[in-house]
Amino acid sequence: MIPYGRQDISQEDIDAVNEVLRSDFLTQGPMVQRFEAAVASWAGAARGVAVNSATSALHIACLALDLGPGDRLWTSPVTFVASANCGLYCGATVDFVDIDPRTYNMSVAALADKLADAEKTGTLPKVIIPVHMCGQSCDMAAIGALAASYGIRVIEDASHAIGGYWQGSPVGNCAHCDITVFSFHPVKIITTAEGGLATTNDPELASRMERLRSHGITREPDLMTHAPDGPWYYQQIELGLNYRMTDMQAALGLSQMARLEPFVVRRHALAERYDAALADLPLTTPWQHPDAYSAFHLYVIALDDAARHRAVFEGLRAAGIGVNLHYIPVHLQPYYRDMGFAPGDFPTSEAYYSRAISLPLFATMTEAQQDEVVTTLEGLLS
Repeated sequence: MIPYGRQDISQEDIDAVNEVLRSDFLTQGPMVQRFEAAVASWAGAARGVAVNSATSALHIACLALDLGPGDRLWTSPVTFVASANCGLYCGATVDFVDIDPRTYNMSVAALADKLADAEKTGTLPKVIIPVHMCGQSCDMAAIGALAASYGIRVIEDASHAIGGYWQGSPVGNCAHCDITVFSFHPVKIITTAEGGLATTNDPELASRMERLRSHGITREPDLMTHAPDGPWYYQQIELGLNYRMTDMQAALGLSQMARLEPFVVRRHALAERYDAALADLPLTTPWQHPDAYSAFHLYVIALDDAARHRAVFEGLRAAGIGVNLHYIPVHLQPYYRDMGFAPGDFPTSEAYYSRAISLPLFATMTEAQQDEVVTTLEGLLS
């Protein structure tokens, strides 16, 4: 089976983890701080806050922005459910903005129209979460400007996009948002086995997310209700969670960061081979915005004939090609249907779902494996 994604673990990665196993710190320690600094430095952000998953990072990002009951969060329907669930965790109401048919990212035009309507009805969101689908950045300059004009906070869900750029700047620099969230799941660009990280340029947001990942506890005397009882003293000043990243995970991530650029360059080379090989088939290859440099976490094709979608997908799987579908639109999930969402609510997202297939793409993929994918797909579409 050729998987749709696969981690690349080197001897250097193994040695880095082994070094931590022989150290005094296994849970959150100095390697976490080094990993946070490395990611923030790459992105050009002031601070990084590492946690045990991108879902956790989205949750504490929402909490740090004081999202709560009575508030609204908008995100894209074409994403993993975590991008929406983080709003529900906070007691907020969740809604969606349909996607652009070419990038599969949040449509700026649809967002502008929906914001104008929401202003009239007093139902503006407090937080917007644009999702950088497949590793290609949303039009953050436009989304950030729209959000600012309405006084809305922005969290970039860049779970797919470390290593990507928008208008020549790294994704995660937070030039057009309050917080950016990365994922380090094994199928992502780099991995910490499981893990996530939030970048921000706001020191208060960073400090609050650091507390929220660790039970809401502080050792900062300036934040306490009274002078410390002694050097051992700490206070829980708000309700937090146990979302800490371990030093073992951070050591793996720090080692992987050294190969971030080669990983993305290899993914681009494979994407270009796919573009050329699939050019004459009845399908659409991923369109790239001229202002974006994608991290190419995913390579998603869209079949011209939706009626053949399932047969082609099943045929590829039967041939040992581990294709996947990213994603079932969140509003079609039963949990969200029970909230009142229904088919037809976001037609562009639903049209995408009816034709999309994620082909295998990972840094260690060989050209022979890629040729096998192409040949199998050609046979199924002939």
